[in-house]
Amino acid sequence: MTLPNMISLARLLSVPFTVWLIMIDQWRMALVIFCLAGLSDAVDGFLAKRFGMESRLGQYLDPIADKTLLVSIFIVLGVQQHLPLWLVILVVSRDILIVGGLFLLFIFDQPYEPRPFLLSKINTAAQIILAATVIATMAFALDPSAVYVHLLILTAAVTTVVSGTEYLIDWWRRMNKLEHTKL
Repeated sequence: MTLPNMISLARLLSVPFTVWLIMIDQWRMALVIFCLAGLSDAVDGFLAKRFGMESRLGQYLDPIADKTLLVSIFIVLGVQQHLPLWLVILVVSRDILIVGGLFLLFIFDQPYEPRPFLLSKINTAAQIILAATVIATMAFALDPSAVYVHLLILTAAVTTVVSGTEYLIDWWRRMNKLEHTKL
């Protein structure tokens, strides 16, 4: 297994521990683990590209680790009312739609190389920054209603909708092409 894939796997394995730390109000430790996990997303991609360690496994493992981490953290922060429920539903729904679209392409035997769009990378960064900020707010007893928190919530919401729309358009084009393919 390549080093970038081991890093992605470590990020995936950190999810239950981070969720547990949040649930037991160990905010500072949760912040450390979450920030390391967030940084590992950039590191594994950099290493894979820079040193030619890109792999088929990594194409799937990296986004699975990202989405598992972010969706889990958003859900636990939403359940504890540190994030608005509408945002949690938006983030989770987008990811379910993306996975559902990929599943349909798989069912119809359509090859699909998972590759994030630029907007999706921006969305992931916005979600990581928002989650880290909310966790830090709790860890250091800062004001959770501060303007910057609301701006980050808005940024995450907008990038979630826009990147989700980009995936939907791409999926629609692929399915349209499939529909016009003769048997």
